[in-house]
Amino acid sequence: MSDTNAIGLHQDSANQLAERLNGLLANYQIFYMNVRGYHWNVKGPQFFELHEKFEEFYTDLLAKVDEVAERILTLGHKPVHAYSDYVAMAQIQEDKNVHDGQACVRGVLKGYQTLIELQRDILSLASDADDEGTAAQVGDYIREQEKTVWMLNAYLG
Repeated sequence: MSDTNAIGLHQDSANQLAERLNGLLANYQIFYMNVRGYHWNVKGPQFFELHEKFEEFYTDLLAKVDEVAERILTLGHKPVHAYSDYVAMAQIQEDKNVHDGQACVRGVLKGYQTLIELQRDILSLASDADDEGTAAQVGDYIREQEKTVWMLNAYLG
């Protein structure tokens, strides 16, 4: 029996990466639903700009949900797909009944900061495992999301 998976990674490394990616997937799913909620429920003088921006964010998050799940499959594992598991696994908590625009933006900011932290851990693990595919994927996410964090902080003043 080989100690590597179908893409040539050591099985132990692939197992660790898949576990961390499933945790990331759980966080993406909870964050996605939070941002959907902000989009639907935001009120206040910035309604129009925030409603549109939150749609942009959740559309991107949904694409990343799919990409993370497919990376888990590429590593030879199964993505978690039950919301009860997402809630149990995620560091990002459900954010219910938020309407104030500033509070919604703070929720988005906190979510992206959590994702960046998780992805940096995965990037380190992927680099150690010579897993360029995972490293490149989360590296791209980090770069994009760091810019978003800067912009959200600027918006909040």
